[in-house]
This record gives sequence, structure tokens and C-alpha cells, in this order.
Amino acid sequence: MKRKVKIEYPLNPTSGIIIWNAISTPAGLERWFADKVTRNGKIFTFQWGKTEKREAEIINTRSEIFVRFHWKDDEESKSYFELKILYNELTSDHILEVTDFTTPEDEEDTINLWNSQIDVLRRVFGV
Repeated sequence: MKRKVKIEYPLNPTSGIIIWNAISTPAGLERWFADKVTRNGKIFTFQWGKTEKREAEIINTRSEIFVRFHWKDDEESKSYFELKILYNELTSDHILEVTDFTTPEDEEDTINLWNSQIDVLRRVFGV
């Protein structure tokens, strides 16, 4: 049984549109999340290296706020991964909130993987 994991990453205060493009477009995702990303309607195909390929369907989105994907090969229909932009009006900071589902034994690896990927996002986009 998978459980929900939420991780928040503070980002540069002026980066809302930059973050949105990085998390919601094939070109943006290709720069930090996967080696190659293509889109056909609501289906995104992610490729890592020459052999690993996975498809995810956008199951919910709100422009400039969040995008939620469900891996097509995931047997748990209620699991997803979501990338959500939060904005703090008091501090003018953006936060990228990542929600993912993982098994308890893989939770640490999942968090480490997201930490690593978000480090790449920060470096590539300067956020």
C-alpha cells in the first residue's frame, strides 16, 4: 500500500512563470526531470537513457498553479505525482510542493530522488 509524501522546496521569489513552464511543458520537464519528454494530448512520455520509458497522464491541472500526473503503469488508481506552485504574499516567495505516492520502504529513496531532481531544476532555471 502506497502512502502520500509531500515535500516543499522554497524557490526564487520572481520565478512563478519560469517554474510553471518547467513543470508543465515537455521542453521544461526535459531540462530537469527526464532526458526526453513528449506529449500527445494528456499523455506525457518520459524517457531516461536509451531504455527506460514511462507514460503518465495529466489527471488534473490548473494553469500556473499545479499539474497532477498518474503513471499509466501504476496499478494503484488513486496514486499520482503532483507539482504545485504555492505563493506566500507576505514574503513574496514561491514554493514548489511535490506530492508523490510511495511504499514505506521506498520513502527515503523517493525523497532523495525528488531532492536531487529539484536541485537540477534550481540550477538549470536559476530558481
